[in-house]
Amino acid sequence: MNPLRRLASQTAVYGVSSVLGRLLNYLLVPLLTYTFAPAEYGIIAEFYAYMGFLAVLLVFGLETGYFRFRDDGGSPPEVVFATALRFLLLSNSIFFTAAFLFRQPIADLLQHPQHPEYIWWAAGIVSLDSIGALAFARLRAEDRAGRFALVKLLEIGVNVALNLFFIVWCRRAYHAAPDSFFGHLWVPAIGIGYVFIANLAASAFKILLLTPLFRGVTAGFDRVLFGRLIRYSLPMVIIGFGGIINDMLDRPALKYLLPYDFHTNMEQLGIYSACYKLSILMTLFIQAFRYAGEPFFFSYARQHDARETYATVLNYFVIFCVFIFLLVTLYLGLFKYFVGAPYRVGLHIVPILLLANLLLGVYINLSIWYKLTDRTLMGAWVTLAGSCITVGLLFWLVPIYGYMGAAWARLACYASMVTLSYLLGRRYYPVPYKVRRAASYVALGLGLYGASRLLVDQLALNGLVVGTALLAAFLAVFFLADGRPLVRRRLAV
Repeated sequence: MNPLRRLASQTAVYGVSSVLGRLLNYLLVPLLTYTFAPAEYGIIAEFYAYMGFLAVLLVFGLETGYFRFRDDGGSPPEVVFATALRFLLLSNSIFFTAAFLFRQPIADLLQHPQHPEYIWWAAGIVSLDSIGALAFARLRAEDRAGRFALVKLLEIGVNVALNLFFIVWCRRAYHAAPDSFFGHLWVPAIGIGYVFIANLAASAFKILLLTPLFRGVTAGFDRVLFGRLIRYSLPMVIIGFGGIINDMLDRPALKYLLPYDFHTNMEQLGIYSACYKLSILMTLFIQAFRYAGEPFFFSYARQHDARETYATVLNYFVIFCVFIFLLVTLYLGLFKYFVGAPYRVGLHIVPILLLANLLLGVYINLSIWYKLTDRTLMGAWVTLAGSCITVGLLFWLVPIYGYMGAAWARLACYASMVTLSYLLGRRYYPVPYKVRRAASYVALGLGLYGASRLLVDQLALNGLVVGTALLAAFLAVFFLADGRPLVRRRLAV
């Protein structure tokens, strides 16, 4: 199969599962933002930010390490998987036990002393997800995208169903008939804690579905292989940790850096996090591409036209991301109804966050230079440089500009990482990227968005009509510049 068609088909399969799954999960955004106040939603955002950091730490970069060593011929793939899995089982068991034993001191430290249960619920979710991550990596490496998609969808379906069960069904039963069976299942003091309970149950169900893959743990533990695995993978932890700093530090930073009282800071955090969810389409596509792209880049690296193929991939990746940027920003008047009215004061940050995520996707494409040349430590330094920019700008901008400063910090971080990665890639693994063409599409997208604001805000034209016309103009430019070659190539096959 043509390599681009193969990557596209794999991205489509992962994308369908990600899109459908995240759309199911996305239904929780209106549910939660229409049910809970911004300060309460801020607690959810805060804890999921912490869980993002822990998830990277507790996987130890072994997903990428598994990809790297399963096909190098040194050890059978089963042994590589078993070696990594045994380590993850031990380390995550220790982590969960410690979190359970010290839940109250940790809750006091995080200023949630009345809810120590949040700590061990969150720790349970992270531990189960970290173990499951390696099983998902195995499915990706074995091109079992269908199984991957099915498990993901079932996990998210259980999570959404349980949220609806507790927050809608049981909550209504409590108000209508407090003494009924379902009424007793709703405890007002738990409140947003039901989000964690539902997630914990869904994560446990996922592990149950992945159990057949874990039978490979009996293949043994290779100490020499583990040494090679961990040396290769630990820099990926630094990279991943830096990535989480860039992606999630803004949430807890708002809690501690905003110059208001605790309740107001949590409200601002809730507003920012809810508006960030409106960039979900960009996030979905990047996630789907990442699932399919990483094994593709490794497996195709030995082909004679690998670098030219990587350049073509980035070009079409940028085009599709700009399309998503325009789709959301030009129809933001419709997308805003996915969050409750108290959260819509933050809609002006959505274009900035979308553009930041676009640059993140570009960076993921560019990062092949250090993965394919085993310079993961250098890649870690690029991520850490972005993290330094993130931290510095958060401390500088958030106290002055609030969550708008957090959005600009995210954009500046990913812009710097794209620049550094491109320059280093030119030296260590040169790829003939079409930089001017990609930049032209980004500029076109920004120009069309600017035109929409002028026509709608200044001239009071209908937003839907203007958005549709401008989106059609973008698609016309794409077809004339890059679409026709695709059609001709397809017809020639």
